[in-house]
Amino acid sequence: MLNFVKGAIIGIALVIPGLSGSIFAVVVGLYDRLLNAVNHFRDDPKKNMRFLTPIGLGAVIGILLSTKAVLVITTRWPLPSYGFFIGLVLGIGPFIYRKLTTKKFSWWYLLLVVFGFVAIYGLAKLGGTDPENLIAIKRLTSVSDAGVMAFAGVFAVSLMAIPGISGSVMLMVIDQYGTVYNAVGQLGDAARAAASGNWPAFHTAMGSVALLLPFMIGAAAGLIAVAKLMAYLLAHFEAQVYYAVCGIVLAAVVILIEAGIAPYWPATDHFGAIAMVVISLVIGVLATIFLDKPDADEKK
Repeated sequence: MLNFVKGAIIGIALVIPGLSGSIFAVVVGLYDRLLNAVNHFRDDPKKNMRFLTPIGLGAVIGILLSTKAVLVITTRWPLPSYGFFIGLVLGIGPFIYRKLTTKKFSWWYLLLVVFGFVAIYGLAKLGGTDPENLIAIKRLTSVSDAGVMAFAGVFAVSLMAIPGISGSVMLMVIDQYGTVYNAVGQLGDAARAAASGNWPAFHTAMGSVALLLPFMIGAAAGLIAVAKLMAYLLAHFEAQVYYAVCGIVLAAVVILIEAGIAPYWPATDHFGAIAMVVISLVIGVLATIFLDKPDADEKK
């Protein structure tokens, strides 16, 4: 039950742009154990399945309970919500700083910062900077749609395996955040339509829900492929990894500004808009700092 609750917390973090599901896994003391269970699943399938199942179920419940709420909030109040998301991203600064200080600084590490920024921001420019409420693909209608969703799963989950990286922001980078979470939200609509016998509405909702199948296949493939790599890199090159994460975080902030702040900036009352964004940003920073507690290994 405790792992189920922890999984639900991670699931909610997965939905909110800027929050990192992996950093919340660190916060609740599950990150290392999750990597180990995935990497060594075949060593003891029953034991690892017992460990992973309640966490996975909790994450699914957390995602289902929070998806529509997040989309509604970001659509109706974009400036304060995006200011809050940017604050959540910036709030992981102390966590990253602790990681950077594990190794003596070298000037060439700055190249890793530039690489992280260019890689993520470049992908954002390729995908565009549409807001998260854009539903780029409404229904699964072609093999091309399935390919896009599979790539979205691989891309978001692969990067999300790095503590501090938000899978939701990574979906924004490739303009698929609205698509994925609209599909998740349609699960509830499909269930209600089936319960009431409204089969045309059920069929319509399931057209969106079907997008989740290739996404989950891609996500599983990305997680399996990256889990071993991340375990190795974090064991041998932890500081270097987090220098690249610095660039990724900076790129995420720029992307969030372009996607959710700039398009909705008012023509008048700039002071009110600035105050709204700054206040929500500070709240976001404080929220992440409050939740970012060093685990036992970091304290040693």
